[in-house]
Amino acid sequence: MSGASYAKSGVDLRKALKMQGSLADILGQTFASRAGKFGQPLMPIGHYAGVIDLGGGTALTMHTDGVGTKVLVAQELGVFDTIGIDCVAMTVNDLICLGSEPVAVLDYIALERQDEKLVEGLSKGLVEGAKEASVAIVGGETAVLGDMVKGVSGRGFDLVSMGVGVVKKDSIIDGEAVAEGDSIVGVASSGLHSNGYTLARRAFARMPMKEEVPSLGSTLGEALLTPTSIYVKPALEAVRKAEVHGIAHITGGSFAKLTRLAGQRKLLFDILLPPPPAIFSLLMSEGDVSEREMYRTFNMGVGLCLCVPEQESRKVRNVFESSGFDTYSLGSVQKGSGVRVNGLKMA
Repeated sequence: MSGASYAKSGVDLRKALKMQGSLADILGQTFASRAGKFGQPLMPIGHYAGVIDLGGGTALTMHTDGVGTKVLVAQELGVFDTIGIDCVAMTVNDLICLGSEPVAVLDYIALERQDEKLVEGLSKGLVEGAKEASVAIVGGETAVLGDMVKGVSGRGFDLVSMGVGVVKKDSIIDGEAVAEGDSIVGVASSGLHSNGYTLARRAFARMPMKEEVPSLGSTLGEALLTPTSIYVKPALEAVRKAEVHGIAHITGGSFAKLTRLAGQRKLLFDILLPPPPAIFSLLMSEGDVSEREMYRTFNMGVGLCLCVPEQESRKVRNVFESSGFDTYSLGSVQKGSGVRVNGLKMA
């Protein structure tokens, strides 16, 4: 797998961003339908969540996300009781990036065939994730789509969630307050989370999933199915206790996500990451993936970034560390543009 990349694996982030931009332009035409009415959109498409006006100084945030091809690892191993945590995490972690409190989730399960044991496992994870995020799962949809959904050994499924949160309009964190001199606080991830698995699965294609890997302290399968961290409770506490200018959930596109906090302004997010956890080093060597490609695709051990005034950095770190998360002082916001990680230009 010489020179493996996300694009060669089938996911070209540049093309994906262009497609997303075109889609946002088209869908944005619908905003006129609610202009001046209850539910008027407050932000254009493209941030971490959609935001609509509920009146009385309150806004509703909405986001939808899935687990991606991590579901194929679960199917291969026949392990389904953690993947629901990922599904909840990918939605609620984006909602908190606007400073909003997630309150409810809907789930969508598409199945290759009816499989009660599989659905029971997924449901267990969904409930565990919802409890950790303090949200209610208020409904959803289950569909059997054998002609469309094809998986591993007849266990094919896809899993998606849609979540809503609430925030005071004057407390929305949209990145506009991010300024030169801000510190960047990083919060540790639990592993790959739920991104980059199209590349990761190819990198590990020749490694057995169920054998112990000494450097990981677990089997490869267990490492790959480690659930996505849920940052809701400490993130909301940090917003209450400290001045937070911007929050970025590090998912698809990795640290390039920080450009969302700059908008059209010229800001450079200069980051120096600690050595990555073992799963990333193993992936890099097994897949012959370049350093730059690793930092453009994976979270490399940091799942959440917060931009805060320098004097607030220690306060924010204390909040997350009190909840059991490792934190890092990653760098600062500087004059310039884009994102630089370990000296490499990401965006």
